[in-house]
Amino acid sequence: MASVASVCEALEQCAPGRLAEDWDNVGLLVGDPRREVTRLMTCLTITPASAAEAVEAGVEVIVTHHPLPFRELKRLTSETTAGRLLLQLIEAGIAVYSPHTALDSSERGINQQLAEGIGLSNITPLRPLPDDIEQLGTGRVGELDPTLELDQLATTVSRFLATGHSQVVGDPDKLIQRVAVACGSAGSLLDDARQAGCDVLVTGEARFHTCLEAEATGIALVLTGHFASERFALDKLARELARQLPDVETFSSRQETDPIRWVLGEPGTNG
Repeated sequence: MASVASVCEALEQCAPGRLAEDWDNVGLLVGDPRREVTRLMTCLTITPASAAEAVEAGVEVIVTHHPLPFRELKRLTSETTAGRLLLQLIEAGIAVYSPHTALDSSERGINQQLAEGIGLSNITPLRPLPDDIEQLGTGRVGELDPTLELDQLATTVSRFLATGHSQVVGDPDKLIQRVAVACGSAGSLLDDARQAGCDVLVTGEARFHTCLEAEATGIALVLTGHFASERFALDKLARELARQLPDVETFSSRQETDPIRWVLGEPGTNG
């Protein structure tokens, strides 16, 4: 019979903790490793909706991409959203595991899946780990063959992620061959993309001043939305855990949604 500890072992195989960024909080964050597990749910983020879903479904483990807690807590009370959610899960006996940036960077992790999904070849890490014999690291960089115009690439990315939109910085007709990919909020990798000779960085979101820097230095950006850039991989993670843990009923959250809605309006004037 599976336990929380065996779930942790399976996740370590999918997303080795050594790949996580130094600032991250990954691994088993809540729970007793000895507890038996019969049902497990994956999600991008623990929210009131996904927490309630887990409690109602009677799961013993939530595997959440984004850690909860993320930063150190000085107190655990119902006065904060994080505190309320953690108390709810603890009271229900639900363990919490987060692979986060370890899953982003793993061999078959989110960035690799995204790079392959949009048609890149010759894929390598954008920021390789030093002295790593498996040649893993943060982000991915690869080639398009044939080349695409920038807006064509944005359409390809949106199609793969099953969204109807993306934000783009750069000349829509710019020919794109070398592409950097980094899920989530990865504008900090813009300089890495530049040094790698990339024509574009595909990421979930970036700050306004990062967009200005990209425009000024001639590197395009395709911004898919943070949720879309990562959520697709949690379905695949659930299937992989089901394969590794055949005694555990494993599913991906059916309740969580992107908190950001895109509304198309008519252009107006300021005066």
